[in-house]
Amino acid sequence: MTAPARTHTSAELIRAEAPVLAHNYHPLPVVVARAEGTWVEDVEGRRYLDMLAGYSALNFGHRNPVLIEAAHRQLDRLTLTSRAFHNDRLAGFAASLARLTGQDMVLPMNTGAEAVESAVKVARKWAYEVKGVAPDRATIVVAADNFHGRTTTIVSFSTDETARGGFGPFTPGFRIVPYNDLAALEAAVDETTAAVLIEPIQGEAGVMIPDDGYLTGVRELTRRAGCLFVADEIQSGLGRTGSTLAVDHESVVPDLLLLGKALGGGIVPVSAVVGRRDVLEVLRPGEHGSTFGGNPLAAAVGSAVVGLLETGEYQRRAAELGVVLRDGLTALVGKGVEAFRARGLWAGVDIDPAIGTGREISEGLLREGVLVKDTHGSTVRLAPPLTITADELRSALAALEKVLAQGV
Repeated sequence: MTAPARTHTSAELIRAEAPVLAHNYHPLPVVVARAEGTWVEDVEGRRYLDMLAGYSALNFGHRNPVLIEAAHRQLDRLTLTSRAFHNDRLAGFAASLARLTGQDMVLPMNTGAEAVESAVKVARKWAYEVKGVAPDRATIVVAADNFHGRTTTIVSFSTDETARGGFGPFTPGFRIVPYNDLAALEAAVDETTAAVLIEPIQGEAGVMIPDDGYLTGVRELTRRAGCLFVADEIQSGLGRTGSTLAVDHESVVPDLLLLGKALGGGIVPVSAVVGRRDVLEVLRPGEHGSTFGGNPLAAAVGSAVVGLLETGEYQRRAAELGVVLRDGLTALVGKGVEAFRARGLWAGVDIDPAIGTGREISEGLLREGVLVKDTHGSTVRLAPPLTITADELRSALAALEKVLAQGV
């Protein structure tokens, strides 16, 4: 009889990564082997409440049955054709996503960074062909402390030295202004400006929420200046903030909208640039593309994601449970929490440095069976699946209170 295969421990699997994986991440010491809904399980069978949701890629929970079924059905039929041929799922996906977001056309890609890179290309092409900017003179205005990805062009307009250092020379054509500062933005925009590219809420920066009226001001300014407003909703979009999009809180409609993460339902990478017809139609065959962009499996899962959002259930849950999250964090201010920012089921929590760093608090929560992630030294991000229950959310907040009381 063949002996059963030996199961490796978490410690063994973590050690096994070091010699064969590039060290571009510093994950918490947990090895996830299974997941369902809001819970994950490590190789030893320990369960953890997921309060990060893959940076919003898992808005609908791990292995959401509707999305898993859609993927299974498509896996049995067709997974990839490349865009050299049409497939029978793409038109329906694009039409439903355009309808959900109130836009005209969709440019399907795979990762969030690809969507951002695509939008940069589209904005520049539009500036030359429609606005009449002189060749190779187009500029794009962005906000300091942004996070749009880590490709060479994107880190060219990052202010995070960890992302930039050692990766030059950088791509020209970007102007950086302070976030949430309309006066600085207006001063930076001129006749060469193709677009203003911002996150409606800056996630990686610590869930930085702009003042009321800022997004409306950006929209008005870009209209007056005759340039595009590009909203990066890769983390903030698709239900996370209590509305379909974060820009919906001010009833703002950008010219181009960038989506990703949750669009793939935690199953496959799916991203998209969604926008005005007259902007996206500047692209012609051969000028941009992706072998996997718009593949049938991605389109099937993306269509199912849109179907979930069309019910409005997930947006309502994020709004209602967001009250529970804010109330719980308010009670912790002065008890290890210096301040927090929250919108829907998304919060950046600033930890009192006397208690510990964001990383140390994350490690403490790991020991309590709760998964979160730190950013910028002292901030912990909370972004649970939108399927979380009020009791689970209160349990996570109780664990945070316990860790803060114990110190590190």
